[in-house]
Amino acid sequence: MKAKLLFVLFLSLMMATSLHAQEQTPNTVQEAFLPYETGKSTPYRSASGEPGEAYWQNSADYTIDAQLYPQEHKIETSITIDYMNNSPQDLEFVWLQLDQDLFEEDSWGAKLTPIGGGRFGNPGFEGGIEINKITITHNGETYEPETHTVDTNLKLNIREALKAEGGKLQISIDYSFKVPEEGSDRLGRLDTKNGVIYEVAQWYPRMAVYDDVKGWNVMPYLGAGEFYMEYGTFNYSITAPAEYVVVASGELQNPGDVLTKKQQRRMEEARNSDERVYIIRRNEVGKKESRPQGSDRLTWNYKMENTRDVAWAASKAFVWDAARINLPDGDMSLAMSVYPKEVAGDTAWGRSTEYVKGSIEFYSDYLMPYPYASAINVAGTVGGMEYPGIVFCSWQAKGAGLWGVTDHEFGHEWFPMIVGSNEREHAWMDEGFNTFINSLSTAHFNNGEYHNPRNARFLNNWFTSNKHEPIMTAPDQIQDGNFGRVSYYKPALGLQILRESIIGKELFDEAINAYVDRWAYKHPTPDDFFNTMEDVTGRELDWFWRGWFEKTWIMDQAVDKVAYTKEDPSKGAFIRIKNNDKLVMPVKMEITQKNGETEMVELPVHTWHRGNEWIIQHNSTSPIKKVVIDPNKEFPDVKPKNNIWKPDSAESKSKKKN
Repeated sequence: MKAKLLFVLFLSLMMATSLHAQEQTPNTVQEAFLPYETGKSTPYRSASGEPGEAYWQNSADYTIDAQLYPQEHKIETSITIDYMNNSPQDLEFVWLQLDQDLFEEDSWGAKLTPIGGGRFGNPGFEGGIEINKITITHNGETYEPETHTVDTNLKLNIREALKAEGGKLQISIDYSFKVPEEGSDRLGRLDTKNGVIYEVAQWYPRMAVYDDVKGWNVMPYLGAGEFYMEYGTFNYSITAPAEYVVVASGELQNPGDVLTKKQQRRMEEARNSDERVYIIRRNEVGKKESRPQGSDRLTWNYKMENTRDVAWAASKAFVWDAARINLPDGDMSLAMSVYPKEVAGDTAWGRSTEYVKGSIEFYSDYLMPYPYASAINVAGTVGGMEYPGIVFCSWQAKGAGLWGVTDHEFGHEWFPMIVGSNEREHAWMDEGFNTFINSLSTAHFNNGEYHNPRNARFLNNWFTSNKHEPIMTAPDQIQDGNFGRVSYYKPALGLQILRESIIGKELFDEAINAYVDRWAYKHPTPDDFFNTMEDVTGRELDWFWRGWFEKTWIMDQAVDKVAYTKEDPSKGAFIRIKNNDKLVMPVKMEITQKNGETEMVELPVHTWHRGNEWIIQHNSTSPIKKVVIDPNKEFPDVKPKNNIWKPDSAESKSKKKN
């Protein structure tokens, strides 16, 4: 009876203290558990996170003929776009993206480049697209449309509205542009001992996305914000000097025209080999016999279906190797790497194809199978940039650095190439997802050769600084030096916490696979992801989406006090814990007794539903030696010192108060 009375008195004292703390402290947790609005269900997007029954998206097919002139670093191109309006609205005009216009001297992106320069600036280069002619063919009529330019976007007025639910038109454009030496780390050219390496992207006018969320998506290309594009089929050709090799997104349609007989045999050998096979060896680079003879220029024809973009690279300096990629259900693709002789050793790019193969095979098993005919890694001036079926990585990368950038860029084949989110608004939906799956791939590759795991507290200094910005910040609005933390590391850490410490690996993996399956080759929003995760896992995660993605709240759990029933440790203990800031998380607590017994106590996030404090009754049989919240550092607790309670520290705290 006395023990029960003491317990009631102890609880009463703690509750009174808790109420007083809530009155005095603005950092209560109540806001964390308010409903998080993820958008109402529509015919196009369901509340469960699936595409709705009436979901639609438009499509664009491209036929492109490009000519590369290395003497001027110039590309002259003709393009035909076949556009289909599947929306329920008639369209009076259409918008094109002219991303090369970022490199015009007076572009908005050029004007917004910091004085000291930056990754996405290109001072001293004046480029942009020079359009010679535009025509529209629609309803049997071909004409030159009225146009209006808004920075990197071009509006084309249509004489007769493009009808809803299947209306088609064709746009034809003749244009040219000069390849910049440094193209915002997305394209460019590199001088090597054996010739220039061209990495070519954002190289054609492309349709802006018209969707059910915003209508026309016409945020300008300022450099940091990446891309948002419709899916379609690309038939395209690149004509270059005969000594050049051209690798590109999609499947080469005419190998007999552009490869020697020996190279064709080697290519076939590579398709059946798990080991690297050279298509062009180091000692063959620049040799006359390494290229077909009889013509000054050769045309490389490529085709890619159900893709949102294509890119390519060209050089006479390429070493070229390849190996088979083994996909689920016995399917296969082809891993390839092209790089200059200077970096051809096995400590550098000589292992590139091994990395490509390992990366693609892992993601194909973890998510959905890789859908493209080849996966090409290009060594050049670009530090790291992804495109469907081809990526550009720094020619100087080696070892762990080359694995890391290769794995990261090929992870993008799933986010955003397959799952086509709007990168210009929501960078975290591809960069964060990708950084997360990269950690899984790296742990798996070659038994963890480059695996260097970090605990959940590696961003704590940033979390507590005035530079901390919300994940939901649009990339062009993120402060200088913050992009990696906002768009890559914090969202990846959030997904890691969900998988490892909240949802559980098996159910999380089921949910993220459902998200990929539901939204493959479609345009999901953040709400579609949030709703899918809750739908598949059966977990209400409003508190997580708000605290981690929308806000810049921080986590500070603490062990506040330990007391014993009737002051007798053998009769049980009461442990008071606190949540001292706004970010809530589940509680994982290790309790060690003097007799050596250790117990792990786990409490759900609902512990904080009613306030910042909670009292745990523990069936101790001896004095408690130590209590540690989050002993394995699974959560980003910014004040880890108060996670630990020891009798001596409690006595010291008591003396300070007195």
